[in-house]
Amino acid sequence: MKVVHLTSAHPRFDTRIFHKQCRSLAAAGYSVTLVVADGEGDEERDGVSIVDVGKLSGRLNRVVKTTQRVHEQARQLDADIYHLHDPELMPVGRRLKRQGKCVVYDAHEDLPRQMLAKHYLNKFTRRVLSRGVETYQRRVCRHFDAVVAATPYIRDRFEEFHPQVVDVNNFPMQGELDGAPDARLTVSVGEAPAVCYVGGIAEVRGIRELVRAMEKVGQECRLQLAGDFKQLSLEQEVMTYAGWARVEAHGYLDRAGVRRVMAGSIAGLVTLHPIINYLDALPVKMFEYMSAGLPVIASDFPLWREIVEGSDCGICVDPLDPEAIAEAIDFIVTHPERAREMGRNGQRAVVERYNWQQEERKLLDTYRTLSR
Repeated sequence: MKVVHLTSAHPRFDTRIFHKQCRSLAAAGYSVTLVVADGEGDEERDGVSIVDVGKLSGRLNRVVKTTQRVHEQARQLDADIYHLHDPELMPVGRRLKRQGKCVVYDAHEDLPRQMLAKHYLNKFTRRVLSRGVETYQRRVCRHFDAVVAATPYIRDRFEEFHPQVVDVNNFPMQGELDGAPDARLTVSVGEAPAVCYVGGIAEVRGIRELVRAMEKVGQECRLQLAGDFKQLSLEQEVMTYAGWARVEAHGYLDRAGVRRVMAGSIAGLVTLHPIINYLDALPVKMFEYMSAGLPVIASDFPLWREIVEGSDCGICVDPLDPEAIAEAIDFIVTHPERAREMGRNGQRAVVERYNWQQEERKLLDTYRTLSR
């Protein structure tokens, strides 16, 4: 059975799209093609054919011209199932449905709530946009054959109007980032221990508070940043903070680089701000830290607290309070045995519950249902 995954915005080796879904489907015997728009050309990787429609600059071009290119390529590939990964591809999915194709929409995020979090817009505009997006999403997606949601919360939202919805969570692939907490927490003589943050770097993801926290950490410790800044002005700002002297900025890293950073750290940080579309999110990095055997220092959101404290794998803090973040880092540094215990607990939770192998079964079951 021929399956085509479509994205106009994500990189070709996106963890959810390529490393998890496409590779899992290829391993299960599907003929899998991934259509991307990154300008890096066509290639074959791990049983997946990658077809590039070319990269255009500017958001308007991406939304209009790139989606047209993606649709044309999708039509030429003549697949049995099309799996869409971007909101701007919903019209493409609608056209494919009119052509008699089977279409799956992958809801990576809760788009209407995302509109409410755009604080550069006034309150009235945010509400109007959110309602408009909600109405459009419901009208279009109800025609699709299935919806794959990235979290149970998003699943519940789509179940209000669609009969075939499944949550396929971004949990780690077992073995990919596994480490030994006992070895990791043994720092070489003369080397300061490190904590790490992996992911896109932005104001709402807590970079200001993380760097400020490094000013207040009482113990010898470094912060390893693995990711790109979303704004040059923000990067220039935090570089002026006193805590920047204790930061090692690696920029964007591939999966091997992420593994190296985690292997050289004693805790993982995921202190996102309490904005509406983060409160019910399940950040993949939190579970990757757990898989790597790292204690987690996470935002004190009810859902995250339930996971972290329920698994006894880290510390929840007020993400807006650099002092609280610093205290958590100091605790990890000064209590290595307890930190090892939390690291092992996190790994156990991933093995037992929070892993891709379990989510993969849900994805494959959905595809088998669509194939009948």
